[in-house]
Amino acid sequence: MTQEAHVTQGPLTTEAGAPVADNQNSATAGAGGPVLIQDQSLLEKLAHFNRERIPERIVHARGAGAYGTFTVTRDVSQWTRAAFLSEVGKQTETFLRFSTVAGNLGSADAVRDPRGFALKFYTEEGNYDLVGNNTPVFFIKDAIKFPDFIHTQKRDPYTGSQEADNVWDFWGLSPESTHQVTWLFGDRGIPATLRHMNGYGSHTFQWNNEAGEVFWVKYHFKTDQGIKNLTQDEANKLAGEDPDSHQRDLREAIERGDFPSWTVQVQIMPEADAATYRFNPFDLTKVWPHEDYPPVEIGKLELNRNPENIFAEVEQSVFSPAHFVPGIGPSPDKMLQGRLFAYGDAHRYRVGINADHLPVNRPHATEARTNSRDGYLYDGRHKGAKNYEPNSFGGPFQTDRPLWQGSQVTGVTGSIAAPVHAEDNDFVQAGNLYRLYSEDEKARLIDNLAGFIAKVSRDDIAERAINNFRQADGDFGKRLEAAVQALRG
Repeated sequence: MTQEAHVTQGPLTTEAGAPVADNQNSATAGAGGPVLIQDQSLLEKLAHFNRERIPERIVHARGAGAYGTFTVTRDVSQWTRAAFLSEVGKQTETFLRFSTVAGNLGSADAVRDPRGFALKFYTEEGNYDLVGNNTPVFFIKDAIKFPDFIHTQKRDPYTGSQEADNVWDFWGLSPESTHQVTWLFGDRGIPATLRHMNGYGSHTFQWNNEAGEVFWVKYHFKTDQGIKNLTQDEANKLAGEDPDSHQRDLREAIERGDFPSWTVQVQIMPEADAATYRFNPFDLTKVWPHEDYPPVEIGKLELNRNPENIFAEVEQSVFSPAHFVPGIGPSPDKMLQGRLFAYGDAHRYRVGINADHLPVNRPHATEARTNSRDGYLYDGRHKGAKNYEPNSFGGPFQTDRPLWQGSQVTGVTGSIAAPVHAEDNDFVQAGNLYRLYSEDEKARLIDNLAGFIAKVSRDDIAERAINNFRQADGDFGKRLEAAVQALRG
């Protein structure tokens, strides 16, 4: 669904629509005299130019996006009552924003960093946002640590640069990050293009069906283009020569009709399995092994239309994990729980309280009916309607049916770690991942890690970092220690 193109023919005008007589010369007090404040065309133009940028995202600032369609390929009504998943062949319009995590708006695309994979479904029951990454896991398992983690990845407040000391100090003191770091410094840490990587919901989510039965699910988006990656040397060269490589590749592929697509799969766990599963199924640093819960194909995602304006549709697009639809909801994942608040709050600060009214963000297949009024850039859409509920004037009303099923909780409130399951461990899945790599992949992983750890200024920070990988796998730690020592002399 696109807006009508803005009229571009005819006389140039001011923002208020008055014709501009001269766009080449500002008004002055005589030839060569000072510029006059009465030149409203000049003042309006400069004032607007000064405000063309909004605060960039703290994370995921560097992004690219495209519209597409999601098509259901399997009947999933036994697991969820979500209307957009209700029948095979049903199509839903989508908008997908890709991004790097740590870099700023002007950073290069070809860098070693997770990629955001934020997908908006414009469903008939409202927008559903699935905000994930190109990695099935993450560095931490509790949102209270997220600001600290990101501070280590961003520029140091004193040096103004990313510092290896900060990065490895945090990772070394946070053993739960070992799995994701092993993933990030492997071959898939630098995708060749945005089209040649997978996407994941990463978190565990709830599905519930018409009967009220609950299932826990994980989403997988498997690229139909095949996995392609860059080595560190290839990425270094490309980032310097073409910092916009990923954005350009995506745009040009769609322009030539080579529409990228992903096969969408879900892992499905019956609600009762969660309590006794060998890992905590809500721990974002863990995967569910496929032999336990095999992925089930449910649909196809295709990107087939480029945005017409990057600022309006990519920079101002907003996504929130709290945007659910009937039949889908959150899980007790503590990272997800924190993101339910943080994303919407970030967008209210960055874009404004009416960000969800913008064309890229508002529902396309239904209409938002709320009693929220006014605020920055409010467009008056409600006209004279009453702004409270309940009312006797035909206003919107509650449905009395929650979007998702509630969960039983017991115990005393407090700052409590998540329950520990039989095989919960910060290192076991990192070790499993290392042992899955080929010998060549292991060698590149060791080189990538060692090159970064060798930049650490303190031996104790470097040793602590290496020890996490040693606990994941003895050979992993031994080879990494030797490589770091060789580089540090």
